[in-house]
Amino acid sequence: MTRAKIYIDGEAGTTGLQIRDRLAARDDIELLAIDPAKRKDMDERRRLLNAADVAILCLPDDAARESVNLIDNDRTAVIDASTAHRVAPGWTYGFAEMARGQAEAIAGSKRVANPGCWPQGLIAAIRPLVEAGLLPAGAPLSYNGVSGYSGGGRKMVEDYVSAADPAPFLPYGLTFKHKHLPEMAAYTGLTHAPQFQPSVGNFAQGMLTFVPLRLWAQAPGLKAKAIHEMLAERYAGETFVKVMPFEATERLAGLDPRALNDTNELRLYVFADAAGDEALIVSLYDNLGKGASGAAVQNLNLMLGRPATTGLLPA
Repeated sequence: MTRAKIYIDGEAGTTGLQIRDRLAARDDIELLAIDPAKRKDMDERRRLLNAADVAILCLPDDAARESVNLIDNDRTAVIDASTAHRVAPGWTYGFAEMARGQAEAIAGSKRVANPGCWPQGLIAAIRPLVEAGLLPAGAPLSYNGVSGYSGGGRKMVEDYVSAADPAPFLPYGLTFKHKHLPEMAAYTGLTHAPQFQPSVGNFAQGMLTFVPLRLWAQAPGLKAKAIHEMLAERYAGETFVKVMPFEATERLAGLDPRALNDTNELRLYVFADAAGDEALIVSLYDNLGKGASGAAVQNLNLMLGRPATTGLLPA
């Protein structure tokens, strides 16, 4: 097997380091590395970007756009982990399980935008329901959850690591203008993005997201059990997205946001009231796994024609 040349532009960041760790032991890949002293050398970055079969960008948005512009050949494929190209024309959204045929679209693309961590839980939960006509596209939804502090960006990571007594739970995004809203609107099938309010906890990685549904108001006649059945049917046979059994419970010990850390799995749960008129869809996954570096490696595998599971762990 020919070894594919991979360059991680921005490998010193959290996502870049995790991608590198996931690729380091593979014998089907040659990792191109930049001399740390030349990390900001435009000519050296240009050389490596154009030498790569696939360039993985783990950079701020403006720097990611700059890197794409440095590629002057039609051979190098790109996976961009920034927000810069997630709804841009000509880019394929890198959530392979999002829709039928999406994995094939990623495999055939030269420009793939890795999803944000927060949108994946929402898209996995809601898109199948909208596509099936179970939930109106105009439904006014809310979306919230808790992530490890690595989900809040570099500044939040620095604040938590350096704090003598970090907050155990910290809501943010309280102006409701979060950078993930455009992709939430674009890929859920909803007419409007949900009201989104994230938070972080005093742990490094892992996440739980929540979509509450008042079915009696949003989709009269729809019951929570039907939602569960639709999701179970949609994701049947998927390796990394799994729908957990429908059960009546007040609490579930397995709903620890860290439960799937270091895997590429996303689990969906549906909870309901006794009548089935109110539902809660919960997504559990690793914000640095399926939510970032794991998704990037899965997309890389698809683009290289490798099995999607290569180098990745389900739970």
